[in-house]
Amino acid sequence: MFLVGVGVTQADDFIVYSPYVLATQSEIEVRGYRYGDARTDFRGGDAAELSVAHAFTDWWKPEIYFIRHETDPGSGAQLLGYEFENTFQFTQPGEFWADFGFLASYEHQIVAGLQDAIEFGPLIEKTSGRFAHRFNFIWEKQVGAGADQRYMFRYSYSGTYAMSAAFRPGVEAYGRPDDHAYQAGPIVAGEWHVPGTTSGLEYRVGVVLGVNAAAPRQTWLAQLEYEFF
Repeated sequence: MFLVGVGVTQADDFIVYSPYVLATQSEIEVRGYRYGDARTDFRGGDAAELSVAHAFTDWWKPEIYFIRHETDPGSGAQLLGYEFENTFQFTQPGEFWADFGFLASYEHQIVAGLQDAIEFGPLIEKTSGRFAHRFNFIWEKQVGAGADQRYMFRYSYSGTYAMSAAFRPGVEAYGRPDDHAYQAGPIVAGEWHVPGTTSGLEYRVGVVLGVNAAAPRQTWLAQLEYEFF
């Protein structure tokens, strides 16, 4: 997520993580974004990631990103490297006023000039009837020789209303204070169970709009996940 130029982000900057872990569930996921902005600092920018995950317990789910692709505005496409991500569920649903978890990951870069990094922060979710509210507060720190000593911070929010399991309209908001970039907009998410199996497909699509000039005017988001036991 460390910025080379204005508005350069990674695909995991546009995701609001859930704190929940479902024991023995495996996942294959692809997600990404694309800027819709003709300005030089944003034109042509996009990113995508492919990952697999497996929840070994009811509180720990590791995930490996095998492909992390990015196109920076004004430059070519490149593979960034790999990431080892962990979701920890701290509380049971309904145990407290909200449900809590934690994200911790390590990013290994293969592009010259980019530093490895660690990423961590709390994951919070509150469900009330058909409404679900999710908050993430994430810090990122470069590691290794020549690493920047700053901690970069971002936050994200997702609010959805479950009209059905397969159709949950809502809004998402993202803030990157170090980049002075703030975005919000509509999304639609849902899950479809594959008949006769224990597997399902989960999707999410939407667009977030720039609240200020330092953010892209539009960022189109997409996510597709296959879950199975």
